[in-house]
Amino acid sequence: MAPSAIYDHAEPLSGRALDDISDAIDEVNVLKDQLSSTPAYDAQSQFDAAKDKAQFRQYESACSRVRNFYREQHAKQTVAYNLAARAHFKSASRIRPELTIWEAIEKLDTLVDDSDPDTELSQIQHLLQSAEAIRRDGKPRWMQLTGLIHDLGKLMVFFDGAQGQWDVVGDTFPVGCKFSDKIIYPETFALNPDSKDPIYNSKFGIYEPGCGLDNVMLSWGHDEYLYHVVKDQSTLPKEALAMIRYHSFYPWHKEGAYSELMEESDWDMLKAVKAFNPYDLYSKSDGLPSVEELKPYYLELIDEFFPQRKIKW
Repeated sequence: MAPSAIYDHAEPLSGRALDDISDAIDEVNVLKDQLSSTPAYDAQSQFDAAKDKAQFRQYESACSRVRNFYREQHAKQTVAYNLAARAHFKSASRIRPELTIWEAIEKLDTLVDDSDPDTELSQIQHLLQSAEAIRRDGKPRWMQLTGLIHDLGKLMVFFDGAQGQWDVVGDTFPVGCKFSDKIIYPETFALNPDSKDPIYNSKFGIYEPGCGLDNVMLSWGHDEYLYHVVKDQSTLPKEALAMIRYHSFYPWHKEGAYSELMEESDWDMLKAVKAFNPYDLYSKSDGLPSVEELKPYYLELIDEFFPQRKIKW
């Protein structure tokens, strides 16, 4: 017998009940419209449409502070140093300070990044500029939070283990294989002893083609540090973790270098980092944000993705 033949029909609905159901359906449709109107995380950025992007990352005309920083970074970021830095980070004896995300933001506010030719603003201003640009474009809340925290790895400059700014900030690049000429100031790698090592100075070095970026050792700094801090202490999606881990890897996401090391999943991560990059870079010319006005909104956002208030750094 067909199912309809054994269906026990209920009593006809009253006009009031029908109105209630209709109202409920309308509410659901409104929510659907709101969700569908939220741009995808990788939709084209709009906040920077009228900006002159040629004025950013002008390293040829950068001041001596920036040039000196990269000369030191390129000389000292060796395989040996990177192995030691990672061993220190993972050491059970390392004292891990505990701070909330907002406490970390306030602590970082005294740092001016020696590697950045585009701004001399404090870090809290840059972080809020990035987050607010993402918010203005209507991007997902997890991406807004990523903009707010993406540079918090720079806190390591205040903690035991950092040698200076050269192992904290600046563009990142693989160690253990030939340094690409797509890295800024490539000539300064002549000062790095790995550039004279027959294995480390070969095209693939210690890696295999298609090994995947998870298996590539990038120069130690705030990107890698924050990635390891956040991945086990937040509910941020993998796209956010990629934005944090690779946002300074300009030779890869901007210049197309090292693609031969990528595996299939890395292409999705590249899409995420490219979607994030305009908000990190081009927001630096925006107006100064009001910290006190924005703080309540971002405190709520932090609590949404960081279940435990105190983070082990």
